[in-house]
Amino acid sequence: MSLRERVARHFHPKLLTVLAEGYRLSDLRADGVAGLTVAIVALPLAMALAVASGADPATGLLTAIVAGFLISALGGSRVQVGGPTGAFIPVIYAIIATHGYDGLVIATLMAGIILVVAGLLKVGTLMKYLPQPLVTGFTAGIAVIIVASQVKDLLGLQVEDVPAEFLPKLGVLWAHLDGFNGWALGLALGCIALIVGLRKLAPSAPGFLVAVVLASAAVALLGLPVDTIGSRFGGVPSSLPLPSLPALDPARWIALLPAALTIAFLAGIESLLSAVVADGMTGRRHRSNTELIGQGIANGASALFGGLPATGAIARTATNIRAGARTPVAGMLHAGFLLAFVLLASDLASFVPLPALAGLLVVVAWNMSEHGHFRHTLRSAPRGDKLVLLLTFGLTVFVDLTVAIEVGMVVAAFAFMHRMAGLVEVTSGVQLIEDDSNGESAADAAQREQLPPGVEVYQIRGPLFFGAANRLDNLLDQLFSRPNVFILRMRLVPLVDASGVHSLGTLAERCKRQGIVLVISGMQSQPMAVARRLGLAERPGELHFAADFPAALRLARSLSGEGLVSDIAGV
Repeated sequence: MSLRERVARHFHPKLLTVLAEGYRLSDLRADGVAGLTVAIVALPLAMALAVASGADPATGLLTAIVAGFLISALGGSRVQVGGPTGAFIPVIYAIIATHGYDGLVIATLMAGIILVVAGLLKVGTLMKYLPQPLVTGFTAGIAVIIVASQVKDLLGLQVEDVPAEFLPKLGVLWAHLDGFNGWALGLALGCIALIVGLRKLAPSAPGFLVAVVLASAAVALLGLPVDTIGSRFGGVPSSLPLPSLPALDPARWIALLPAALTIAFLAGIESLLSAVVADGMTGRRHRSNTELIGQGIANGASALFGGLPATGAIARTATNIRAGARTPVAGMLHAGFLLAFVLLASDLASFVPLPALAGLLVVVAWNMSEHGHFRHTLRSAPRGDKLVLLLTFGLTVFVDLTVAIEVGMVVAAFAFMHRMAGLVEVTSGVQLIEDDSNGESAADAAQREQLPPGVEVYQIRGPLFFGAANRLDNLLDQLFSRPNVFILRMRLVPLVDASGVHSLGTLAERCKRQGIVLVISGMQSQPMAVARRLGLAERPGELHFAADFPAALRLARSLSGEGLVSDIAGV
């Protein structure tokens, strides 16, 4: 297959799908409101993330404009919003410290090329197989690194060079504590309190922007002695730079290849995670390989303009959905509103105090830490999942992000093999999930004929673990019509892990949104024990557990209003 044919087959942006369906004025109004809402959230975030990464705030805005527009226009999700994110902070900081900002531009351009190639090779499908404890440990570790990177501005310390590594960074900051600025800490804590308070009292209010605006006004009116964007960076330019290619030095490009691979890996993982979250909120499906190609083009373009690496941003994407976005046009408009700010009101950015941005990033780090999932997994998951979680978290904070992912995957694989050794009988030609009408015994076929209208039955065979849990994602999409009751038979599932329970919970939520009652039947002792420990419990009218298939069928008839009937033989 030629490159042109491969591109045509695997690269079909959702924007084209939307335009083919017909784009109406009502869609534009909804997308316009959502785009403006996300831009209000992204404006302070883009500057804060850039400053935390060791760059100037203008590069954050530039990245949100250029990459944000292209991620929405060329990506595989209807509502994905892209830009700079917290996951890149430690990576960007380390690259700039080692190779300079021009090295970061080269690495970002190379990462864009890698992502495009990955999309053409359909690597996006493989990226779905990361186990949930690994992702949780990884994001929690990044959250700790973000908070550590903000200690300097939180405390108002005057330190010229701060190391990128976690422990040396803390050592340098500790040595400069005599420069503590109480005004800076008070301003940061005030911003954090305001953001948290607004989320509870007025969830629709743009807490980030309100906090930054009020902090800027306080500094300007009261003359508070804290650093601002103007005092440290000289403000934000009121225009965009022209694109240009970085120097083509083969030796330098080879030296930057590991950094480029790290950027590409992070961009790919986070963008697909964000797209999966968006699917869960909207009930739609993204195109993973198209998403990777769109991310690659966006990162390449960001590098040509001198911007930062970019990826799908989960918080901004969720905001976009809640604000009523219908199509990728909302994300494109968000970039347009940010561009209007740069062209018309960039002088206002000079008054923004850096402690306020640090407080904003502390809130971002807390939100992305997944502290609830972290504690839940550590308390209730199998020991192998706990080990993966703690190893990934520790290596992310104290060693390196790439090493953390590599070691976490290896340990997860060995933990799985250890669990499987005594539980799984090796067979051939058995699919993980199959329709009960295929390959079933005569008794099962007879049972299926007696299903009442509005009831659908599927069966899982084999262990539901992190490498196979995503098979549940498309289960409802395989149905020709929406049932009232969906029975999922699990009598042939000997084992589940945290990722498997997470997928069952996601399936239950999708059923709930579509008005389908989910009944899980025949769960064995190990899956049931893990599900209970991880909080997957019955919810009357939404999720039910049945001891066996006859019990599930009686419950389905009751829920569908047909009343109780006699048992059907067999389990």
